[in-house]
Amino acid sequence: MSEKSDTSGNPFAAFDLSKMFGDFRVPGFDPAALASAQQKNIDAVAAANRRALEGYQALMKRQAEIIQQTMQEVAEMMRQSMAAGKPDEVASRQAELARQAIERTLANMRELAEMASQANSEAFEEINRRMSENLEELRRSFNTVTK
Repeated sequence: MSEKSDTSGNPFAAFDLSKMFGDFRVPGFDPAALASAQQKNIDAVAAANRRALEGYQALMKRQAEIIQQTMQEVAEMMRQSMAAGKPDEVASRQAELARQAIERTLANMRELAEMASQANSEAFEEINRRMSENLEELRRSFNTVTK
C-alpha cells in the first residue's frame, strides 16, 4: 500500500493497485494482457458512444429540418385555405391538404424511427464486436494455460 495522502474523500485513493498486484504471480495470468483487454473494452464503449452520438445528432438535425418544412407547409396550407372559393371546394381542398399532411407525417416518423434504429444498431455492433473479441481472447488464454 502506498503512503499517499488523499484529500478527495476517496477511501481507495491511497491504494496503488499496480504496485499491489505487481508482485502477484499466477501461472497463465498476464496482467499486461488484462490491462490491454480492458483498454480495448473502454475504446469499444467510447466508439459505440461516438456512433450513437453521431446518429442521434443526425436524427436531431433531421427533426429540425422536418419542423421547419412542416411550418412552411402549414403556412402554405393556411394561405390556400383562405383563398376565395366555393365552400365545398374549400372543404375539399382542406381535406386533401390534411390527407397529404398525415402522409408526410407518417413518412417522417418512419424515417426518424429508421435513423434511431440505425444509430442503435451501429452502437450495438461495436459492443458486440468487442464482446466477440473478448471471448476469443479468453479462449486463447485458456488454451495457453492448459498447454
